[in-house]
Amino acid sequence: MCGDVMSINRRKFLATTAAAAAATSVFRPAIAQTKKLRFAVGPLLPNPEDTKKAFGPVFAHIAKELGADFELSATTDWAGMAVAMGGGQLDLAWMGPWGYIIANNATGCQAVATAKYDEKPTYQAIIIARPDLKVTKFPDDTKDKSISFADVGSTSGWLIPTFYAKEVWKIDPKAFWKYSDGATHGANEIAVSSGQVDMATDFDRNRNAMIASGRVKEDSNKIIWTSDPLPNDAIAVPANASAEMSSKVQAILTAITVEQAKLLLPNRYTGFVAATHASYRSIENAGISVGKIKAKV
Repeated sequence: MCGDVMSINRRKFLATTAAAAAATSVFRPAIAQTKKLRFAVGPLLPNPEDTKKAFGPVFAHIAKELGADFELSATTDWAGMAVAMGGGQLDLAWMGPWGYIIANNATGCQAVATAKYDEKPTYQAIIIARPDLKVTKFPDDTKDKSISFADVGSTSGWLIPTFYAKEVWKIDPKAFWKYSDGATHGANEIAVSSGQVDMATDFDRNRNAMIASGRVKEDSNKIIWTSDPLPNDAIAVPANASAEMSSKVQAILTAITVEQAKLLLPNRYTGFVAATHASYRSIENAGISVGKIKAKV
């Protein structure tokens, strides 16, 4: 009898344990059962260490909400993000607008959110110059001056001024100016402020941040050209990301309040708005115009 009771109790225990395990698997987030998530952020700050430190908290928040572990890398150029995304090395990336379009064109990755800065999902490309450079009409008055464009993967630092040069100003920047490219935005600000070059490309957010941090003085350079509003940075998932993953990440990001953003995001970033690929159509059109990508059939 004792043996029968023990046998029955053992069967009940095993059944109860199995039921508990099944229940746990039902309520455990599906994302948590995947491998460690691989996140990346582009060169938004002067060096990778600063970038990881500043943007790490929001990626930690995403991973926590998904119930997953993660690893975060910071790239030194925007184009490298496309390579990593296309090679199946990333599950989520914070990309510049042009970097996103390059990656989308090559890999089919999709934007799910756009960052807000000072509560706006847009920003502007700028060209800065030495304070003493006289510019009454741009670009006419700057012919033969030296100019530093940013990395070819940069939206504001390369794509947009190259697009304007072709479609609006009707000039060849490499012939019209003493041209160079490949610099970071931070390096461009410093190069103009220290008199190394006459002009350089940048974007309003970066200039404001560098002035606020004391890296450059407000009167050490001046803005001589400003673009139309451009969509801010994209948060993108790879083409093979599940609909569940995409919707969860989008929901997590758009739920971040202004108050939460103060803890999770660098200064002046205030959250996110939902996005799709169509949110970046103007950037895509510029890329097609300058011949860097081909229109999709």
